[in-house]
Amino acid sequence: MIKKADKNKRRIARHYRQRNKIKGTTKRPRLNVFRSSKHIYAQVIDDVKGVTVASASTLDADVKAKIDGKKKAEVAEVVGEVVGKRAKAAKIKEVIFDRGGYLYTGRVAALAEGARKAGLKF
Repeated sequence: MIKKADKNKRRIARHYRQRNKIKGTTKRPRLNVFRSSKHIYAQVIDDVKGVTVASASTLDADVKAKIDGKKKAEVAEVVGEVVGKRAKAAKIKEVIFDRGGYLYTGRVAALAEGARKAGLKF
C-alpha cells in the first residue's frame, strides 16, 4: 500500500531547517507566519528576549471589521498591514521574515506584501 506523505510533517521539517538559520534580534525581530485552513496569524518576535513585540490574526476585533466578504489572500494582506502598523508603533522598522515552512506564495506572500505596505522592511 502506498502511504501518502503528511504535508504538515514536511512543513514542520522545513520550518526547523529554516529556523536554524533565522534568529530574531532586538533591532531586527522575526516576523513569523502561521496559517490554518480558516485563519492566519502573524507575530513579530524578539528571540533574544523571548517576547512577542506585535501580533495580529484574523481573530482580532480590529481585523474582523475589515475582512468581511474578502477572499483568504485579501484577508492575509489585511493581517499583514495590521501587524506592520503595530510593529511600527513599537518602533520596529526592519524584520526578518519567517514563513514558517510554508511556500512563499498565496496567503503567505500576501501577508508579506501587506506588511511591506505598512512600512516594514525585509
